[in-house]
Amino acid sequence: MTTTIKDLGERELLNRLKRFMRCGQIEDDIAEINMINKNLLINTDLLVEKIHFSEKISNAKDIGWKCITTNISDLICSGSKNIISFNVGLVLPPSTHWKWVENLYEGMGEAMQEFGGEIIGGDCSCGEIKMISITAIGEMNPPRLHRGNALPGDYIVSTGFHGLSRLGLALLSSEKLPSEVQISPELINRAINSHKRPYPAVKSLQALIECKPESSSWRAAGTDSSDGLIESIRGICQSSNCQAVLTKNSILKDPDWPEGSIWDEWVLYGGEDYELILSLPKKWAEALSNKLESAQIIGFIKEGKPNVFWDNLEEINVENSNIFQHF
Repeated sequence: MTTTIKDLGERELLNRLKRFMRCGQIEDDIAEINMINKNLLINTDLLVEKIHFSEKISNAKDIGWKCITTNISDLICSGSKNIISFNVGLVLPPSTHWKWVENLYEGMGEAMQEFGGEIIGGDCSCGEIKMISITAIGEMNPPRLHRGNALPGDYIVSTGFHGLSRLGLALLSSEKLPSEVQISPELINRAINSHKRPYPAVKSLQALIECKPESSSWRAAGTDSSDGLIESIRGICQSSNCQAVLTKNSILKDPDWPEGSIWDEWVLYGGEDYELILSLPKKWAEALSNKLESAQIIGFIKEGKPNVFWDNLEEINVENSNIFQHF
């Protein structure tokens, strides 16, 4: 017989979840973190069934991986390279199979084995749909990347390709693609992996730290592209009260990426690619683009009302219908 959460009850559910944490970690209602002379960064992400994940597309292990790595991405794009811990909140329908929960935590464990951190506690409750809330804690390191740190004269750097996760979602959900387009098997695999098992830009942050010119301060603006390339740049402009000018032919695309307007829109607005988008002093931006093969200077920051333009002065639509939406 398949065991459900209703069969287990809260006490047994918590008892089974103990094996994913250190001994005694959830014996009371708080999580303890012992740190000396360290500043911490804390991030919370809420993933809701049918909005952020679907069992028709991803299995529980993949969902667990994604829960952890999306939070790690938020810490990385703020400058944290030392991931400390995670608090996990679950809302589960009573009919949820225990095996699904077990696999979810195993997927989380796989991500933590890859990137660091541990589960230190959380909470569980009953609800009509599955919801997973992750609070991630990391150590604050220089550079303290922040959307509000951009200045006119900065160069904008993207650390990788965009659009892959959006294509992966289309493939996994059997969304109709332009019939005349042939997609290579290699691109299909990269796109599906990008959507189901996103990989935070750990190496990009390390390269950014290692290549900083001695003459440059640690000032840098940054975010990740979880909400899409254009939306991430718009966020930097809004927070820093400045404008961005992008060069069309500098936007990197996967080597097998098809041509066409829908494909360009997925690159610009697709979301969930988790690359770093940075606004850096010129010398630092050039050093990063030379050090990191996947990094590309795609534009610059200038004074002006917060907005995003192409270098031909055409304003870029930040309200495109393909933009990633949480609501």
